[in-house]
Amino acid sequence: MEFSQIAERISLKIKQKGQNVDTKKIESKLRRLVEEFGVQPAEAERSVTNELAREYNLQGISSSVGGGVLGSKEDRSIADIAPGEWVTIEGKIVAILSPMSPSIAQSGIIADSTGAIRFVAWVKANAPQMEEGTWYRIESGVVDEFRGVPSLKIHSGTSIKTIEENRALIPTTVKISELKPGIGSVRAKVVQEWETTHERMLQSGILGDESGILKFVIWREAGKEKLSVGAVYTIFYALVDEFNGKLSLNLSSATYMQDEGDMIVSGGDVDVRGAIVHIAPGSGIIKRCPVEGCNRALSRQNYCPVHEIQPKFVYDLRIKGWLDDGEKTHNILLQRDVVESLTGMNLDAAKELAENNPLGMDEVFLRMRDILLGRYVICHGREIDNRLLVKACERVKMDTSDHTALLNRAGGA
Repeated sequence: MEFSQIAERISLKIKQKGQNVDTKKIESKLRRLVEEFGVQPAEAERSVTNELAREYNLQGISSSVGGGVLGSKEDRSIADIAPGEWVTIEGKIVAILSPMSPSIAQSGIIADSTGAIRFVAWVKANAPQMEEGTWYRIESGVVDEFRGVPSLKIHSGTSIKTIEENRALIPTTVKISELKPGIGSVRAKVVQEWETTHERMLQSGILGDESGILKFVIWREAGKEKLSVGAVYTIFYALVDEFNGKLSLNLSSATYMQDEGDMIVSGGDVDVRGAIVHIAPGSGIIKRCPVEGCNRALSRQNYCPVHEIQPKFVYDLRIKGWLDDGEKTHNILLQRDVVESLTGMNLDAAKELAENNPLGMDEVFLRMRDILLGRYVICHGREIDNRLLVKACERVKMDTSDHTALLNRAGGA
């Protein structure tokens, strides 16, 4: 008889209501009821739970074991469980993650045919290590929530049993617009790759489908590969994070496979009309790393943060700056084709200027800044994380009322 597991389960119920009870005290009560008075374990658990609820004047504590929400041994689908519940599930371990704290013994993702959830096993739970690719029955796990993401906590009162049967598991993909914090599977196209901002980051960029777009990131881990821009992938069991009301996909835990064919990406398109009020350093003509799949912007000394010195660099054009629409300042990024169209200077002309002018690349920057700064334009693109990724841009006639509003904002700054 595992009295300690039942005691831990009761203790956690009481703790959720703001009270701490010594598990040894609970275990002693259970033993007396079962061993001295012959009470069945399930009835003993109900009796001790009710007694403690009365002692501490607690409301809303379920004392049921076989069919209630707390401590239930009735199988539940992962898609149907919610924070605050005690659940029993059967699922397959589809990913093992690196623990985020020394107090965590194991972390990963468990899935069934209805969905997936992240699990955390605490060191003090002394739970058996689970293996990726194996099915398990987990009884009396606790579902809680962290930063809006549900997770399954495995504690000392949780029972874990291996299921020898290798059941079929076919994850269901959803549209990007249907994702919510937690674990998600999608079929999407790689729209754009961004420059990495951290040495541990393998790749970041934008994924999209017919319903919308969102940011993705892949951290450097064994076996992880970069996605190809323009390719379509089916992605299973990615972590869906939320920050400032915006979702992003962490593919470090995911399995992804490239699909054949193409996909129409839509959603998130905006038109912004305003004045270009700033051209940022790093605009104009730049050098990129020639290593296949890299394409990072190089430093003045032709240094790539990943592949070091690259004497056989590749020239490119871009504009980074600010576009003010009179109410908001948008961080804009224009790629080569848009830069050429807006400035009238193509890549060949910019290369000749950079290689033959005493100021070199700075001369291209200065000329493009003179052409664009203060000009009124309308930009078409997608805005993600306060960055407008411009697909097309054309000049428009100045509206005097807009100009006055901008001057007033500048004067009040």
